[in-house]
Amino acid sequence: PSAILGNNYRWNGYIPYVLNNSLSINDKGVILRAFEQLRLKGCIDFKPRTTETDYVSVEAQTGCWSYIGRNGGKQQLSIGIGCGYVGIVEHEFLHCLGFFHEQSRYDRDDYVTIHYENIPEGHCHDESTVQGTPYNYMSLMHYGQYDFSNTSKPTITAKDAKFQTFIGQRYDLSPLDAVELYNLYKCNESISFLDRCSFKDGTCQMANCSSANVSNWEIVSNVSGGPSSDHTNLPPREPPFFMHFSTKTGQPGDSGRLESREMTPRRSCNVQCLEFFYYHSGNETDQLNIWIREYQSAYDTVGTLRLMEQITGSPTDHWQFRLVPLDASKTFQVEFEARKGNGYSRGGFSVDDINLSETECPHSICPLFYSPEGYRFYLVLLLNSNTLEIRINLVSGIYDDRLQWPCPWRQVTFTLLDQNPDIRNRASKQRSFTTDPNLLVWGRPSEVGTQQIIYGETVNVTTPMGYAIIDSTHLGDMQFIKGGDLIVLISMTGGPSFYPLKRT
Repeated sequence: PSAILGNNYRWNGYIPYVLNNSLSINDKGVILRAFEQLRLKGCIDFKPRTTETDYVSVEAQTGCWSYIGRNGGKQQLSIGIGCGYVGIVEHEFLHCLGFFHEQSRYDRDDYVTIHYENIPEGHCHDESTVQGTPYNYMSLMHYGQYDFSNTSKPTITAKDAKFQTFIGQRYDLSPLDAVELYNLYKCNESISFLDRCSFKDGTCQMANCSSANVSNWEIVSNVSGGPSSDHTNLPPREPPFFMHFSTKTGQPGDSGRLESREMTPRRSCNVQCLEFFYYHSGNETDQLNIWIREYQSAYDTVGTLRLMEQITGSPTDHWQFRLVPLDASKTFQVEFEARKGNGYSRGGFSVDDINLSETECPHSICPLFYSPEGYRFYLVLLLNSNTLEIRINLVSGIYDDRLQWPCPWRQVTFTLLDQNPDIRNRASKQRSFTTDPNLLVWGRPSEVGTQQIIYGETVNVTTPMGYAIIDSTHLGDMQFIKGGDLIVLISMTGGPSFYPLKRT
């Protein structure tokens, strides 16, 4: 996107903000999620206002809008009805950071045609300067083909044939959007990103060691009996590379470790999320253990090991996605330990597309799951001719006696994962809603639900609530489907501190 000139319009490293009571409780949660995405992809932080003179008051006024850049004093930004989506919030805060729309670039006529006859009066914008980056059809700041049309005809069409049917998006910052943000604020380090590796150019400073003179982790392109390609390039397009530990030979207990470089948390929350894809082609007793080694001081050269996750069980014939919450507070390393079990193995363990960030992991990728507080949910994913929809029910669980009913003001977020190998380049689709204790569907399942059998267990289930995630025609916009797999993540936030304030 193009940007407003003048350092007086720049924020000093972070934006102080206030969430006005006019905002719905759900939109407040969405705004906080948008801040996390901007921290992951950019170098600007967002902090609740204390005594700052210049700050942003986020309010529910009419529509979605923001002033351009820092204007001084109290500065309003509107997230009105229908604006409560992560991509829209990010779009408005990019305006606040100093950006115009992409189609406002002075050179836009080389790339798009503006159909003024289809645009209502007052929705045309002046042209502005650029920062030397290529025109970005996929910018979060680009209008869509039919935005603000006063007819059924397009308002913008691309001159590049590849973008004739799809320009602009409201999923997340594009890679070029992030580059523009770094350039404008003259910085080069994300607030919350820590590390990633897809093994295309080696092991990314990851070290190897084994317990004996046995096979160790190796960079390979395919494994007999295991993956025929890496996850990065599914379907195969470029030479594949991933890490593999073979359990075909050797003795039970033989192991190998793949160790990350040392990293020091920069945020005060002491929360990290490790995510990766793995392929289990070994024996059901083989193990993939995820450890962190935390160093207590600069003089501690050994560190303290803690087991964070163990993967074992029946082998599969496809790549699987894994999330591992971490809680390091000091300098640490992540270690992938593969360990041979007993019996025949046709392969071993493979890993690819590792990402690590100082963000909270989603809580589940399972259809039947407990929230961190103990509420139990059941999810059904439906793909019809028009939309991808999720239906969610409350289900009776073992913690129901100690929970508050009806389930009050918990925000549930579904994320349709863009499986781009670099977490910073992903543009996942998010949809959030907040439970309302005034609705019967969020009551205690044993009191308001009906009896059903789910996975062989007799439970009480409430009436489902359905939420459209994405129009099925847009499933090809990003890497939402990869290797035949579509991944939906679920997270839940809220509690007493999340209760809505009385509106004034």
